[in-house]
Amino acid sequence: MGRQVIVSVVGLLTVAFSVADYRTVRDTAEAEPAPTVGNRPRSSSLEDIGPAVNQIRKKHDLPAMAAAVIFEGHTVALATVGVRKAGSNVKVTQNDVFHLGSCTKAMTATLIAILIEQGKLRWNTTLAGVFPDLAGNILSAYRNVTLKHLLAHRAGLPPAERSWPKGKTFWDMHRLPGSPREQRIAYVRMMLRQPPEATPGTRYIYSNAGFAIAGAIAERVTDTEWEQLMRQMLFHPLGMKSAGFGAMGSAGKIDQPWQHRVVRGKRRGIPPGRLSDNPPVIGPANAVHCAIGDWAKFIAEHLKGERGEQSLLQPKTYRILHTPVFEGSYAPGWIVTERNWGGGRVLTHAGSNSMNYALVWMAPQRNFAVVVATNQGGDVASKACDQAAWVLIRRFLLDYGTRVRGGNEAAADFFPGDATSQGLIVQRQGRIPKRSPSIYARRSNISPNRQDQSRSDVLAAL
Repeated sequence: MGRQVIVSVVGLLTVAFSVADYRTVRDTAEAEPAPTVGNRPRSSSLEDIGPAVNQIRKKHDLPAMAAAVIFEGHTVALATVGVRKAGSNVKVTQNDVFHLGSCTKAMTATLIAILIEQGKLRWNTTLAGVFPDLAGNILSAYRNVTLKHLLAHRAGLPPAERSWPKGKTFWDMHRLPGSPREQRIAYVRMMLRQPPEATPGTRYIYSNAGFAIAGAIAERVTDTEWEQLMRQMLFHPLGMKSAGFGAMGSAGKIDQPWQHRVVRGKRRGIPPGRLSDNPPVIGPANAVHCAIGDWAKFIAEHLKGERGEQSLLQPKTYRILHTPVFEGSYAPGWIVTERNWGGGRVLTHAGSNSMNYALVWMAPQRNFAVVVATNQGGDVASKACDQAAWVLIRRFLLDYGTRVRGGNEAAADFFPGDATSQGLIVQRQGRIPKRSPSIYARRSNISPNRQDQSRSDVLAAL
């Protein structure tokens, strides 16, 4: 039976499909004017969104679901509902962790930005400059590939559905000898010996390999594993105590949410274990798990950076992280587009290893964000997360009288059509979708038939 489950996971994990200062609102000794969300005063405690989130979870028959709303640098609402394993009665808690898939990419990009501010790297650092000892292993086409290329999916590397070196498999990558760092440098050698899919810098190809190599670059210049760098430079400063890597929980236990996969209408819980997630070689692209509140901490950090508030990085660095480097809509770890409900520019991403699903929407002009996650993969899970995000955006930005633009426009002015989820995400299991990747809105510059433009420029697989 164990072998059977592992084999199913291998088929599931051949690629990582991915397309916040969590703090309880401050208790102060002196009375302060209550901040607002929309025109509604924010109270000194978290708003209960559990019933709304649980209704969506039940509607889509998901094991568990978690969501949080971030406003003005604080988590103002949070819920974790359901059970850790389908068919069990072990309820999830607010401390339980959820797999973020490719939402990890924004975290790795933030780590790279920290190292750049420290003077250890530059945005135009090249592969040849970082790995001079690999000169005999790197094809000449890759020598001048920079961090900007890697973090914008412009390095010419294979797409996410082909994350392993040619002739290699999921199993081969898990069986590489040595530490995760040693495995990643072996992966770098193999990937950079392959001819590029396109001339570097000329074409957008969503690639887990690019972020994996960026992680290896961070390891080389610091002589420290990516996992440890993430803990030291990102998780610890932000108080993300629950953050870790790979499959959630302990083998043989239901001490964290199990991952779930649905095949031919049948759901299967995936036991925790080393082979229950993608190999560490591509960890910098998609391996982080954490509690929903800790993910909110990371998102709040990016909102603070947008507003020039004291944070991990300088405001100009956040502007770089939140701006597409090349033609298209992909910034380092973020999809950038415009939506009326967000006051203009918004940033988003989704992540899934096909057994979990995670989604973030961030509206800097509103100082607002929402994150949603579930421990099941597939189209049903993505639709449920879309709907939860829409419900929370509507509840906190549109349903309190004063509209997000400060006037009295009806919600339909921001969301024409029916008030339902309109397909928030660009990818669906490795396919480039034919519909808008974001919440349906009047303002849209998306041409989904062109992979190299706007939102459909984003992911080839979440």
